[in-house]
Amino acid sequence: MPFYQTRGLIPPKRHTAFKRSLNTIYYEELISREGFSSLYSNVYHLSMPTKVIDLGKLIPIVIKKTNSKHKARHIQTQNIPDGGDIIYDRIPLMFNDDVIIHKAHITESMDSFYRNAHFDEVLYIQSGNGQLKTNFGNFEVKPGDYIVIPRGVIWQLEVNNDIRCLVIESKSPIETPNRYRNKFGQLLEHSPYCERDIRTPILADPVDREGKYKVDVRTIDGLQEMFYAHHPFDLVGWDGYYFPWIFNINDFEPITGSIHQPPPVHQTFKSKGFVICSFVSRMFDYHKDAIPSPYPHSNVDSDEVIFYSKGDFVSRKGVSLESISYHPMGLPHGPQPGKYEESIGKKFTDELAVMVDTFKPLHLTENSVKVEDKKYYLSWL
Repeated sequence: MPFYQTRGLIPPKRHTAFKRSLNTIYYEELISREGFSSLYSNVYHLSMPTKVIDLGKLIPIVIKKTNSKHKARHIQTQNIPDGGDIIYDRIPLMFNDDVIIHKAHITESMDSFYRNAHFDEVLYIQSGNGQLKTNFGNFEVKPGDYIVIPRGVIWQLEVNNDIRCLVIESKSPIETPNRYRNKFGQLLEHSPYCERDIRTPILADPVDREGKYKVDVRTIDGLQEMFYAHHPFDLVGWDGYYFPWIFNINDFEPITGSIHQPPPVHQTFKSKGFVICSFVSRMFDYHKDAIPSPYPHSNVDSDEVIFYSKGDFVSRKGVSLESISYHPMGLPHGPQPGKYEESIGKKFTDELAVMVDTFKPLHLTENSVKVEDKKYYLSWL
């Protein structure tokens, strides 16, 4: 997220001796993207961050596609059993070369630390609450939060009340759309949210403890257990443009018009292979002959995934909270029978939904097929 933040103690000049006492110093680490050519932060440790004392198991992660027919689907993720933590027990539902979409029903706090080495992550919190602790600082987590965690951040989730969330792993950075930003990176006046809406980490007191601390490092191949000689949350300060952050879906200001607006007005984030959009409570179109329901459409270059988070979606019937509708590219879809006509004259919708539009076809996993409504593709009759 391109705006400057600073926390805790930092020296007046980068890459200089930062005195801790007469005989000791703090240890600087540069965390950067695209080599040294994009966003970065400088962080300052009590101990060298490179002290690996042991290497544990590599726990393979193999996500297999299932052979499935090309059709519209209704995936009832609310029927996935509860249990486990957010790392070991997330359930992959669909994927392609750019993105993996999981669901997690979390009942346990993490008992080790986690760093994703090969993917950026977005966690959408459907229900529950807790604390996200990171090496950059901490957050209170609540429903509606989009938690954006760039790769390389070390974190741990503590659960107060069972959390259900959507987990999106991205091969590329998660960013704000270009059209929302000026040439300096500041979110513009017409953007549906601004920097005030974004929560950034609150730095806690550094933990100065030696021992054997496990960090599960996520790679393309699996989870690599690594053990470090010092607690990873030992930062005394940091500054820069690279850090985890949170935006709550309820702070998205909808863009409306006199006639139905297309889905790009709901865009919230972008990556190289997909976009994330937020459908929120909003006034409907105000032309005297407007039809608020979406028109039937064939988005021939995108697979469309919609996660239903709250309310009664204007164009769908038979979907419940935490349902996912999946409409693959090349097939027309739209409002179901009666929904198009019923929407005429309606003034307002109270709903929340998260949409992921991918630019390459998605592969389904057996986990999705197990909980799908097998007859959904017939629901337009």
